[in-house]
Amino acid sequence: MRLALLPLLIAPVFAQAAILSVCTEASPDGFDVVQYNSLTTTNASADVLMNRLVEFDAASGKLLPSLASSWKISDDGLTYTFTLRPDVLFHRTDYFKPTRRTLEADDVLFSFQRMLDPNHPWHKTATSGYPHAQSMQWPALIKAVEKVDAHTVRITLNKPDATFLATLSMGFASIYSAEYADQLLRASTPEKLNSQPIGTGPFIFKRFQKDAAVRYTANADYFAGKPKVDNLVYAITPDANVRLQRLRRGECQIALSPKPMDVEAAAKDADLASVKTAAFMTAFVAINSQHAPLDKPAVRQAINLAFDKASYLKAVFEGSAEPASGPYPPNTWSYASELPGYAHDPQKARELLAEAGLADGFSTTIWTRPSGSLLNPNPSLGAQLLQADLAKVGIKAEIRVIEWGELIRRAKAGEHDLLFMGWAGDNGDPDNFLTPQFSCASVESGLNFARFCDAKLDKLIADGKTLSDQSKRTALYKDAQAIIQQQALWLPLAHPTAYALTRKGVEGYSVSPFGRQDFSKVSVKP
Repeated sequence: MRLALLPLLIAPVFAQAAILSVCTEASPDGFDVVQYNSLTTTNASADVLMNRLVEFDAASGKLLPSLASSWKISDDGLTYTFTLRPDVLFHRTDYFKPTRRTLEADDVLFSFQRMLDPNHPWHKTATSGYPHAQSMQWPALIKAVEKVDAHTVRITLNKPDATFLATLSMGFASIYSAEYADQLLRASTPEKLNSQPIGTGPFIFKRFQKDAAVRYTANADYFAGKPKVDNLVYAITPDANVRLQRLRRGECQIALSPKPMDVEAAAKDADLASVKTAAFMTAFVAINSQHAPLDKPAVRQAINLAFDKASYLKAVFEGSAEPASGPYPPNTWSYASELPGYAHDPQKARELLAEAGLADGFSTTIWTRPSGSLLNPNPSLGAQLLQADLAKVGIKAEIRVIEWGELIRRAKAGEHDLLFMGWAGDNGDPDNFLTPQFSCASVESGLNFARFCDAKLDKLIADGKTLSDQSKRTALYKDAQAIIQQQALWLPLAHPTAYALTRKGVEGYSVSPFGRQDFSKVSVKP
């Protein structure tokens, strides 16, 4: 019934060429991006509504100015001084009419201190905390965020961190309006920051209909230039087959996360095209090391050995992904190519289980999402294949299909056993996989889905961030990858190729290897 109503919500795109409609795969968790870690939420909030001090350009592999026009780093690597652009305006909406429209240092201070200071009046308004800030250990890393003058901000660190500047390009480092936050606090409605967002980005929020659509309008005052379309609609369409149908009918002009067979179908349709890039992502099954008997390395290794990854890749990704042996995509500097991962060896898996005192096997659960995504194109089939392979070595696994928002919430609380998950790096730095997924601090924040805290591994990750010499960082990160593999914290699955489908006439759209979305330069010819 819901899908039948969607065409009524979104008029055929050719009736108004100024509307860009994008078929997306899931509803965002909300719009206060600092509270969440899903890419779906980042795409719907940080990518269209907000900006950061710096942005990472995937094409050049460089950090570029954004809200900060320039920055200086002290010789000791501890002090970052940012000069803010003087012409950045916050959104004006029916629920917020700023008296001070231009971005100033106070906005940066609010955005960071809210996450860092437990005594800040906004700190406890994030009901689930600040997963990225916590996993990146920002409260311990950042000593002070200070206002030098109205357009200059100084951030002082407690220790050098080679990843800090790149981390500022991540969605959670988006800059909010301090004036809007004050308005909401005075009205005792801080929750509206999550439902009625304000930013500086290329589009302005209009309204959100859960599981149906998110509507935006172009920001005519955007400092980087008004978008080329007047309105943007995220048409939330969980079923990939329906996304393709809607694209063909002209109800969407871009369809995200297509299935491999849909890419093949689009190649035969004169009205459609596909765009692609090698994704800086890894699909994996997280193994909860805090749940017995998964707390035994031999059991986790047996799970890796039991799985027929080649058959999985062929059936689920249909040739659109490379096999993964560890957390990093192969094009990551410091990738440990000398670690081949686990072969498919059910006999060895049974031997390890017997050595662990589990010759008769054990029971566990497999958690997966209901709808497909780039990192999990066919969740049901993938879970069934894993279930069947585990059964062959005596492990009885029950499949549980859980709605995406609930799945993330419960997984962050560590309730899962085996969890189909994926991770997209935000900034090209290998630490962007290590700290969020394998550090001890990230167990507390919930992003470490393996729930593994090891002093030696934690030190390798922490030491790597203090060094600017890439060769020295590489040596530490290769040691870290060796521990991750030996401990079998993940069942690594795939490094996908990221595709999107478009209608002919869409110009200026490209697929980001990080899964981020930029519609500010996209135009549509009728």
